[in-house]
Amino acid sequence: MTQPQGLVDVDHPEYVYKLQRSLYGLKQALRPWDERFTKVLLSLGFKSSYVDLSLFMKFNGQSIVVLLLYVDDIILTGSVESHVQAMISQLTKDFDMTDLGLLHYFLGLQIEYQAQGIFVHQSKYVTYLLQKMNMLHCKSCITPCHPNHKLLNHGSPYVLDPSLYRSIVGALQYLTFQRLDIAYSVNQVCQFMHSPLKDHFVAVKRILMYLQGTIGLGLCFKPGSMDIKAYTNADWSGDPNDRRSTIGFVVFLGSNPVSWSSKKQHTVSWSSTETEYRAMAITTAEVMWIQQLLKDLHLSSSSTPLLHCDKAKHIEVDYHFMRERVQQCIIVL
Repeated sequence: MTQPQGLVDVDHPEYVYKLQRSLYGLKQALRPWDERFTKVLLSLGFKSSYVDLSLFMKFNGQSIVVLLLYVDDIILTGSVESHVQAMISQLTKDFDMTDLGLLHYFLGLQIEYQAQGIFVHQSKYVTYLLQKMNMLHCKSCITPCHPNHKLLNHGSPYVLDPSLYRSIVGALQYLTFQRLDIAYSVNQVCQFMHSPLKDHFVAVKRILMYLQGTIGLGLCFKPGSMDIKAYTNADWSGDPNDRRSTIGFVVFLGSNPVSWSSKKQHTVSWSSTETEYRAMAITTAEVMWIQQLLKDLHLSSSSTPLLHCDKAKHIEVDYHFMRERVQQCIIVL
């Protein structure tokens, strides 16, 4: 660390300080903070999740205390209120903490407690974005993008201020944590961050116009079944710029969507079947991750996860063709 003003060594002004401890705010501070906090949690009987290292659980008979850590923001909950309060008291002995009570706001997410369940939305964040772009009172759109319209990497002038484009698109990415209805549209505009065109900025403004009319939308998580079901699809060679395919999936736990994604594949697929199989494989991996997370929490689904996907019709035709030939004894497998 550079010698601070007023404490410069006269004989060695070019020297720097070697830190014996980490200081808050340094890039190197994250690792020792995480190590220190994890060490305390483990000493209190917590176990880290196998698939999410920021999630910790402590089991005591039939009760459970769950702690989720994001840098220095913490969510703490459990099945027995007295056990949760006891854990807060133990943590305050080692760390300077503030108990903010019932969770209402966390990393831009607003949480409301309703009769039918927990309602999560980002109304304040959406309002902030619209105010930043002077679009709080603009005309709204009913969809976040034009149906069947593909963005091209040519055909219009470059944006004069690409930093503004990157700033607003980055903010929209954060919004997809809860707004799965704009996941595909945001994925499209994210692909032109390096050299955005005016057509791309028009697409971004359409997303904002859609958000202006849907500020209050959110997700309502309701208690119910623990069954997992997933939906996946892909558009083969749908990108006109590089002919790569875009895959999308959403995974439900009961009636609640818990994971979703819209992402362009890294390579060009030679067939629609290859695209569909890749989409199915990525979705299956996500389902397995959720299964392991539930297992870490000592929860389990009552049935085998169900994956809804497109059928590859020509494979089905080939299968029936071969089955007929085997039944006719034309060929033996």
